[in-house]
Amino acid sequence: MAEKEVCSPQVRSIICTVIGHVDHGKTSLLDNIRGTAIVKGEAGAITQAIGASFVPIETIRERCKTMLAALQMKFTVPGVLFIDTPGHAAFTNLRKRGGNLADIAILVIDMNEGFKPQTLEAIEILKKYKTPFVIAANKVDLIKGWRSNPKIGLMKNIMEQNADVQKELDERLYRLVGQLYDLGFNSERFDRVDDYQKNISMIPTSAKTGEGLPELLMVVAGLAQKYLEKGLECNKEGNAKGTILEVKETKGIGKTIDVILYNGHLKIGDTIVIGNVGEPIVTKIKSLFVPEEMSEMRDKKTLFKHAKIVCAAAGVRISANDIDNVISGMPLVSCLQNSPINNAQNLESAKDEVRSDIDEVFIETEKDGVIIKADSLGSLEALITLLKEKNIKIRKAMVGDISKKDISDAESIFDKDPLMAVVLGFNVAIPRDVVVSQNVHVITNDVIYKIIEDFEKWTEDQKKLLEKRELERLIKPGKVKLMPGYVFRQNNPAVVGMEVLSGIIKPKVELMKAGDARPVTAIKSIQLEKESVHEAKKGQQVAVALENVTVGRQINEGDIFLVYIPEEVFRKYKEFKSHLSDEDRELLKEISDIMRKQNPVWGV
Repeated sequence: MAEKEVCSPQVRSIICTVIGHVDHGKTSLLDNIRGTAIVKGEAGAITQAIGASFVPIETIRERCKTMLAALQMKFTVPGVLFIDTPGHAAFTNLRKRGGNLADIAILVIDMNEGFKPQTLEAIEILKKYKTPFVIAANKVDLIKGWRSNPKIGLMKNIMEQNADVQKELDERLYRLVGQLYDLGFNSERFDRVDDYQKNISMIPTSAKTGEGLPELLMVVAGLAQKYLEKGLECNKEGNAKGTILEVKETKGIGKTIDVILYNGHLKIGDTIVIGNVGEPIVTKIKSLFVPEEMSEMRDKKTLFKHAKIVCAAAGVRISANDIDNVISGMPLVSCLQNSPINNAQNLESAKDEVRSDIDEVFIETEKDGVIIKADSLGSLEALITLLKEKNIKIRKAMVGDISKKDISDAESIFDKDPLMAVVLGFNVAIPRDVVVSQNVHVITNDVIYKIIEDFEKWTEDQKKLLEKRELERLIKPGKVKLMPGYVFRQNNPAVVGMEVLSGIIKPKVELMKAGDARPVTAIKSIQLEKESVHEAKKGQQVAVALENVTVGRQINEGDIFLVYIPEEVFRKYKEFKSHLSDEDRELLKEISDIMRKQNPVWGV
């Protein structure tokens, strides 16, 4: 590995996150810019890990030279550090303290499919962190009749399409414009934008042919340079701040960490403090490596060069001792060696900074709520963000695999709220020695939106199940007739033949005469064909023993009776009305009509 010094004396590179729905073309778009083929190495052509690649300003100038000359525009930034994210929008939350790591984002939308759930979630997170973004309206080459010609520039090529193709392009773009407007954003095709601070720029692109990519690069670099210039100023003398992308074993070196450096500088020999679940990890940098320009950090073929010093913004690989237990997404802070503050104070200050950063994310204060686990701090924060958006309470949120304590903590709330006895895990495992209690429901997935989707479905199913169980415990409505000629005993108890006209009757329920709001008797037992039964249904004729009545006095042959429903039970039925049959609804209405003649607000 050749030795290299990487540092920008004035402004740092732009950090640009590329986000969007699965399979809308994010990685393919970057592949075209880089001239690499990362997408071919990904499982199912979907980005499974966060990757970073640096595109130098010279490459951008070369691809945009015709437009730059026409606009008499100059770029002063060193280049663009692109961070490619998995399909789920929550990974835009590759975090730095108090905000998003990205200066600007490219939201990739397949113009043929439009907005998808992850697209909407991406916009919500961008909105939360106030991250500016542009839209790559991708797959323009799939418009029927589109003639690709990437050599002549996007606008000229659009003008050379036939009228029907131009009309179709406008219709597809304006569908996106309408959807963005509903979300509170004004947007327009990039060449029609008058005020870039008030309108989202939309650039038609094709990751396949490369059309629109020079225009996309120009808009991203131009907007960042013009409107984010102060935020791009790099303090060369400042201590480094970064986020851990990945911990890996590097051949010939041992354990290394890939880091996105977003502030300050790093050099060999620096003391670095890395966030951890327990005490921060303190170690010294043995070696620094940076990927070749236009390379992607995750690509196994990428060559890395030794570097003496690396300045933000950059993707850097660090070799150091004691980094075996480093977790992705954790913050990294360096300690200045030549600071006026003594080294001990400097170290404590760095430790306090990373502790504070982690404490922003870890949750262990709610009395009620689910327990969540994730593989990295960034993804944990993303999961928290999206659960809160759905008003799902969180009792504890931590990094790491699901533990025995997680299961125990979840089970402890089962009696109080079985719907919260849940552990949600993103990209984590359940070790073999961890036994999941039957009272605890565990949902794991490597796609965040699927975890939330599965949890919401499970919750809905459980609510229905609990409501049905609750209904089963309630007194069932029923209507019966005392059949003439079927009085077997007049009293102590009275035994009579009854026909169930609708609903159900059971032993121990009280009966009231139709039209009378007071219970007159209670069923002691029911027999069907001389066998005792626990209930009788509509259409059945049964022998019923009735308490505390005499046939011919309180009750008579031919009388119609309704099961007496107490007011509090009726109110419960109103809560669960979606589970009731039409027959039960009719019976309950008949009962409430009788009751309200005596008390107009009964059951209200």
